[in-house]
This record gives sequence, structure tokens and C-alpha cells, in this order.
Amino acid sequence: MSKEERKARRTAYLLPNLITTLSMFLGFLSMVWSIQGRFEDACIAILLSALLDGLDGKVARLTHTASEFGVQYDSLADAVAFGIAPALLILQWQLLTFGNLGVAVAFIYAACGVLRLARFNISSGVAGKRFFIGLPIPAGGCTLITFFFFAQTLPEVFARFIPWLAFFLAVFVGILMVSRVRYFSFKEYDFIRAHPVRCLVAIFFLLGLLFSHPRIFGFVFCLFYIIGGLIYTYILLPRRDRQLMRAFTPGK
Repeated sequence: MSKEERKARRTAYLLPNLITTLSMFLGFLSMVWSIQGRFEDACIAILLSALLDGLDGKVARLTHTASEFGVQYDSLADAVAFGIAPALLILQWQLLTFGNLGVAVAFIYAACGVLRLARFNISSGVAGKRFFIGLPIPAGGCTLITFFFFAQTLPEVFARFIPWLAFFLAVFVGILMVSRVRYFSFKEYDFIRAHPVRCLVAIFFLLGLLFSHPRIFGFVFCLFYIIGGLIYTYILLPRRDRQLMRAFTPGK
């Protein structure tokens, strides 16, 4: 391999890790802004971090530079950007109202996110790619962030309930991250290939809703994703298993 080829290879290897570093930096910046009370800026930083988090892995695969180091580094960046940063934001924004209990709830969310990442790292080699087991930590962080924007649209009469909503949402999302609920990973595209026109229309429709009222539909989409996983795991999957058992059970 020539000197130029080695240099190009090194550059390609660094690119996904630089994207991961930028994602982690945005998470750190979000924490700084949360402490300063700049909550909207802190939320936007985490949302931008989520976009970069979806990009670094794709860049690594396209440049054939995926590595175990990159996987572990990405997880550490996710712990900062979607675990610690949203926990600090929700604490500074609403949970300090509850004193030490609010601090405990913020820690529970962050700890569940880190546990979710640790479990994912040790099971990614044997688990299927179609579903995540437990709510992914970027989805958990984005749920808390989009709730901040959603809360700004609520009438003044609901203002006194927002701290309690933030309290229970942080606990609920934390529990989901370490649960066995299955969530679609969007890593396999069989359904999209089978129904390209329908999927394209659905994507246009969802983007239209998001563009029309981003503060409302951002949180609504996160809720739909959360509820969809619960419905699939506790309603659709058991029903399918019962149908399979009946199909393979010999008649009397």
C-alpha cells in the first residue's frame, strides 16, 4: 500500500470518529446550556447530536472503516448526549421542584440509559437487526427533549402539571430503556422495498405534519414510537405466537 493510500485510509478511519466526537461535544454543550438556563438551545443541541449519531455509523460502513473501537466510542458518546445531557436538562428545567427526589429521578433515567447501552454492546453480535430490545437511548433522549417543546404549546392551565408530567415521563422512559420491549430498528428495509409508493406517501405525510407544527408532532411521533413497541410486544407478538402454536399443534 502506497503512502497516499495509507493517508486516505487513515482519513477515512478518522471521519466517523470525528462525527461521533462532534455528537458528544453537542451533548456536552447541551449540559453547559442547561446549567445556564438556556433550555431551548440545550434541546436543539441534543437533537443535532441525534442527527449526527445516525450518520457516523453509516459513514463507517460506506467507507469500510467500521471497528470495535468505533462501536465503543459511539456508545460512550451516546451516554453523554442522550443519557447525561437530557437528565441534566430535565432536572434543571422541572425536576429541581421535587428536591432530592427530582435528582434521584434524573439519575434513574441516566443510569437506565447507560445500562441500556451496556446491554446493547454485549448482545449486538447475537441479537437480530430488525428490532431493538428496549427503547434505544437516542429515542429516549429525544422523547424528553421533544416534551420540552411540546410543553411550551400547552395552555397556561396545564402549567402546574408539567413538573409531574416530566417526573413520570423520565421514570417511564428510563424503565422502557432497560425493558424487554421490542422496537423497530429501521435497519432492514423489506417492507419499504415491498411497498415503496405507500412508504413514500407516508413519509411525505409525516414530514408535512412535522413541518406544520414541529413542537407538537415531534413529541407525538416519539409517543407513537413508544406505544408502537408496547403494542407489538404485548399484543401482536403474543397473538402471533399463539397462532403459530395452533398451526403446529397436531389435531386430536
